[in-house]
Amino acid sequence: MMENINNQVLSVRQLLALTQLSIPMYQRPYRWGARNIADLFTDLATHQNKSAYRLGSVVFHQYTDKGGKLDIVDGQQRTLTLMLTVKALIEVLDEESRDGKKQVTKFQRQDIRQQLEALREPIHDFMKRTHFPSRASEVNLRRNYLELHRTVARSEFDEQKIDFLLNKCQVVCFVLEDISEAFQFFDSQNARGRDLAPHDLLKAFHLREFAEHEACRKAEAVDHWERLPSNELAHLFAFYLYRVRRWAEGKSARYFRKEDVDIFKGVNLDRVGHFPYIKSLRIAHHFVDDYNNQYQRKIDGQHMVFPFHLDQMIINGRRFFEMAEHYQKLVATVAVEESASKLAMLHDEALTTTAVNILSTLNSYKNRHRTGDRYVRAMFDCALIFYIDKFGSQELSLAIEKCFIWAYRCRIRQQVIQLATMDNYVLEHNLIRAIRDAHQPSDLQAFYLPNISSKENKNNRNDTKDELVKLFQEMNYYV
Repeated sequence: MMENINNQVLSVRQLLALTQLSIPMYQRPYRWGARNIADLFTDLATHQNKSAYRLGSVVFHQYTDKGGKLDIVDGQQRTLTLMLTVKALIEVLDEESRDGKKQVTKFQRQDIRQQLEALREPIHDFMKRTHFPSRASEVNLRRNYLELHRTVARSEFDEQKIDFLLNKCQVVCFVLEDISEAFQFFDSQNARGRDLAPHDLLKAFHLREFAEHEACRKAEAVDHWERLPSNELAHLFAFYLYRVRRWAEGKSARYFRKEDVDIFKGVNLDRVGHFPYIKSLRIAHHFVDDYNNQYQRKIDGQHMVFPFHLDQMIINGRRFFEMAEHYQKLVATVAVEESASKLAMLHDEALTTTAVNILSTLNSYKNRHRTGDRYVRAMFDCALIFYIDKFGSQELSLAIEKCFIWAYRCRIRQQVIQLATMDNYVLEHNLIRAIRDAHQPSDLQAFYLPNISSKENKNNRNDTKDELVKLFQEMNYYV
């Protein structure tokens, strides 16, 4: 007899008790790893005082024959991980029973013991009849099971957490009965998964991190985010924010992938403990809000912007979206507007003739659109953005000169510049790391930039016509 679960909310215990669960052959390999498990248990700990907590949805294709078999079309990763977790709990229960302890420490509640016993057979039968064609799935399942066993065996994973997992964590179930509809849904999910960019994953994560009382601000954040072209957001994170944060740590920054999004996940101030390292973030967060909400702001019209820094810890939720908007404007000033006058006006700083010539040349020289030249321009932009982010307009002209000589020395010395060339050059001559370590602008004077000779020029040997070389000569860096 088939169970009617379409559009139903099931607890984890009810989900895993379904006797018809099946993984179809067309499913992707099981890919969840230690990070996914850690996130899952962090969620459990964060929400365990709620009356219910939704883990998401599971979509099935149900056959009218074959005993009503339920193929998991979407939600395989989560379902298998929940199954491994409960299987590990059953194993821990068995271990305590085998030890012959007079008083069971972890499973004193009889109802919890009975619920786990009731799941033993359906989980065992599922594991017995399910075959995973991918070797990667088998390796990940075994590795995750061992990790989950260690996690649930700890004393802190007590009966309250077990009860919360089994009975208060829920999924919404949807059932498709037409096989073509199931395949169409699966293909659309796969396509959406391939197209989902890292910044889209960050949007989803930080929307979930909004405080409950900030519903109106959530709508504003989404509205601003959605009005920006997706490629513009992708460019902001991949070409600037990701590279600066990684290079400042002395790490490679060639590709910003889905696996790298954790670099833009930080702390939720409503949930994280009162640790000493959080204190300065809390003070700034609440002071800025308190200042902007005072009645005096209605009189003087002042508005304080949160003091963002590119290498600081991210505050999850609203501040993430504010941070993205803040750096979108800064990047536009340096890398998009391509105007020395606008850069000077923004920072109320009169640029020197040399600095103006540098910016004008970079925005006009003949070969600036070549792939290698674009990589070098990205190095220059990242360094200058990071400098302005830290020191503002102080000695801005000297910073422009320093960033130019640093970045374009690579262009003149290299005939071909690829992504790896750029990345390796930054890590070997890391001006961005030097900016991070500097306490004041003058500290960067210690960052040594050697002269370049005409013999080293592999880019354009016609020194007299090369606009970049001409700038190097005027600045006494070309001999």
